[in-house]
Amino acid sequence: MEELIVEPQEKRVELKRLAGERGRDVSSEIVRLEDRRGHLSRGPSAWEQVKLARHAGRPTTLDYLELLMDDFYELHGDRLYGDDPAIVGGLGKFAGRTVVIVGQQKGRTPAENRIRRYGMAGPGGYRKAVRIMKLADRFGFPIISLIDTPGAYPGIEAEEHNIGGAIADSIYTMLQLRTPIVVAVIGEGGSGGALALGVGNRVLALENAYYSVISPEGCAAILWGDRGRAPEAAAALRFTAHDLLDLGVIDEVVGEPPGGAHTDPKKAAQSLGEALHRYLDELKEMVPGELVTQRRHRFREMGICEGTVDAMPVQNGR
Repeated sequence: MEELIVEPQEKRVELKRLAGERGRDVSSEIVRLEDRRGHLSRGPSAWEQVKLARHAGRPTTLDYLELLMDDFYELHGDRLYGDDPAIVGGLGKFAGRTVVIVGQQKGRTPAENRIRRYGMAGPGGYRKAVRIMKLADRFGFPIISLIDTPGAYPGIEAEEHNIGGAIADSIYTMLQLRTPIVVAVIGEGGSGGALALGVGNRVLALENAYYSVISPEGCAAILWGDRGRAPEAAAALRFTAHDLLDLGVIDEVVGEPPGGAHTDPKKAAQSLGEALHRYLDELKEMVPGELVTQRRHRFREMGICEGTVDAMPVQNGR
C-alpha cells in the first residue's frame, strides 16, 4: 500500500517537470493523481480489505503454526466418522507454554483446495475441533483459535450429517470450557462457520480480516438481486476489523505489514504472536469459574442497546 501511495506523488512530480519543458497544461491529470493519492492514504475500502483477506498468498493457520509454534503435534479425526482437513488442530509450545490450537485451513493450490474445501469445514471438522478443545480443558491448556473461512461447507452431505448441530455444539462447548481461550480472525470470518470457533475470552482480528454474518456477494444478491453490488454491501455490513472494534465485537486490531499480511508473513506472525502472548498472560490470572463467566457475559451483552428509538409509523392500518 505504501508503494501505491508513493507512486502518484512521483508521477505528479514527473508531470510537472514535463509540463515545464514542453509548455503543456497537465493540471487535470495532477488533480486526478492527487485524488488517487488521497484515496490510498486513507487506507483500503471495506471491499478492498475483503480482497486482501482472500488473497491467495495470505498466511494460513498452518503458516502461523510454523512461524509461532515449537514442537507442534497435529491431531486428526473426530472419533466418529473421519478426518476433515478443513480444520487443523493439535498441541504445541507457544512462547514457552503448552497450548492447544485449532483453526480453519485453506489450500494454496486448486488441488489443495479440493481437499480442504477453501477452509469450509463439515460436521466432522467441528466435531474434531470440539474433541481437541475438550482435551485442552481436561489438562488445563489454554486454547488459541484461528478463524479463516468463508463459512461452513454448504454441500448436501454436510446438511445430511447435521452441520447446524455441529456448529451449535461447538459454540456450546466453547462457552463451557474452563480454560483460557483467545480467538484471532486471520482472514475471512464468514457466518456460523467462523462463529463455531469464535467464542473466546478475548477476540482479535488482523487489520485486513473481516468477520460477518454473510459474505458481501451473498448480501448483495439477497438485498438487491445483484452480486455486482458487493462493494456497496461490504461498506454497509461494517465487518472490517476497525468496525468490529468500534462495535465491541473484538478486543484488538492486530496491525499488518503495508499491503497486507501476504507481503511479509514473518512480520504479520510477529504482530499476531505478541498480541496472543499478551492476552494469554492476562487470562492466566483468572480462575476457571471467572473464565467461563466472563466468556458467557461477553457474548450475552453483544447487541444490547441503551436508549430509545422512535417507533415506525403505522401505515395502512398495519
